Amino acid sequence: MYQGDTIRLKVHFKNFNGQSIDPSDIKLTIYKSDKTKIEQFILDDSNKENVGVYFYDFVPIGLSEFVYEFSGLYNNKPILARDKVQIKFI
Repeated sequence: MYQGDTIRLKVHFKNFNGQSIDPSDIKLTIYKSDKTKIEQFILDDSNKENVGVYFYDFVPIGLSEFVYEFSGLYNNKPILARDKVQIKFI
């Protein structure tokens, strides 16, 4: 990823059987690498690509790296996915 570029963050929610699922109350949270929360976005059907597949286009300004977390509720239980992005200037 390069500084100033738009990054498409994506998640594919699945249940324990590997089937795609659509959780409720889906959020994307962006953290600094020290776990400090920077921003949070609520996702809806406009961020849905397919069953269980959601995305968000994010422009990381002033960050050299960040952690993103997609979260939601499925059967009244939390479901989440996290990953880290490192940004280069090259």
